[in-house]
Amino acid sequence: MKFIHLSDLHLGKRVHEYSMIEDQKHILNQIIDIIDNEKPDGVLIAGDVYDKPIPSADAVQLFDDFLVKLAQRKLEVFVISGNHDSPERISFGSRIMSAGGIHLSPVYNGEIEPFTMTDEHGKLNVYMLPFVKPANVRCFSDDEINSYTDAIRVAIEKMNINPTERNILVAHQYVTGAARSASEEISVGGLDNVDATVFEQFDYVALGHLHSPQNCGSEKIRYCGTPLKYSFSEVKDEKSVTVVEFLEKGTVSYKTVKLTPQHELVELRGTYEQLTAKSYYEHKTWQEDYTHIILTDEDDIPDAIGKLRVIYHNLMKLNYDNKRTQTSGEIKSIDGIENKTPLELFGDFYAMQNNQQMSNEQTEFMKKLIENIWEGEQ
Repeated sequence: MKFIHLSDLHLGKRVHEYSMIEDQKHILNQIIDIIDNEKPDGVLIAGDVYDKPIPSADAVQLFDDFLVKLAQRKLEVFVISGNHDSPERISFGSRIMSAGGIHLSPVYNGEIEPFTMTDEHGKLNVYMLPFVKPANVRCFSDDEINSYTDAIRVAIEKMNINPTERNILVAHQYVTGAARSASEEISVGGLDNVDATVFEQFDYVALGHLHSPQNCGSEKIRYCGTPLKYSFSEVKDEKSVTVVEFLEKGTVSYKTVKLTPQHELVELRGTYEQLTAKSYYEHKTWQEDYTHIILTDEDDIPDAIGKLRVIYHNLMKLNYDNKRTQTSGEIKSIDGIENKTPLELFGDFYAMQNNQQMSNEQTEFMKKLIENIWEGEQ
């Protein structure tokens, strides 16, 4: 039995104020092509379907179109809510749609019944655990729950899993030790950590929440990652979908199928002169890619972002990396302040702010300016 593992679609997301809806349409169509090629029995969508609890109309329409295409292929589709989703909105119509193979996780109520599928190797049970906090589980249990690990352990214990059968869990939590990226929500002090040992009873745990594809301790506990890059911290990630295949009990294999975005996320670094030279960009896709440019010029370029967008049409972010930006900005006491001239004091301030001394031209300009001010006050 074969499944496609997806998560963190974040439909409706904006990255640096750029709408990703067209990019998401492109990548979902690509996923449909992969499904047609792989011919799975089911699709697991492990949370964060939307980027906001109240999604935009475009995002809802896009997910609706995707579900229709999946239903037309007679697949069993399992969707849970993530921390970005409203569980009530995700579960809307679940009892009606389940008859058509679209299974939406209900709001957590302390009881999770599996959906059972059967093949020549016997039964395979799919459990859907939406994103929960300790308080959500505490409402339906007398157990002592002080952490996320306690909460997930208790929720799993109440599933009454049959260890002789094949069991899949679809969940949306942060497993201790996994690598985060900048586009994810982070709890202070790692309070949302879940220990991987709570998942021991499952043959495969299809996780969502973290945006980089990765295993957690073993191949049976896996984040498939986002289908698109939503942060420049993910520039080096290779996005993919995970294809999981189950044979007899204890035999599970997976592979990844690469996804190609409509626009790549890239980071470019250099001086303004280097980045605007035609020889630098003419044979690349950078002019249409989503770009983060890091200028290394010591002096700021007037209207740099406007000028660079003439070449790099989807420039999302611009930073400088030079002596000025590398300074710690720490304010220290100035020795002998009462003995210094206004020009010397300003020179000290400039050096602290910019991590370099004023040029001769700047010094001469400030000298004349200070002299004019002093003359005007007399």
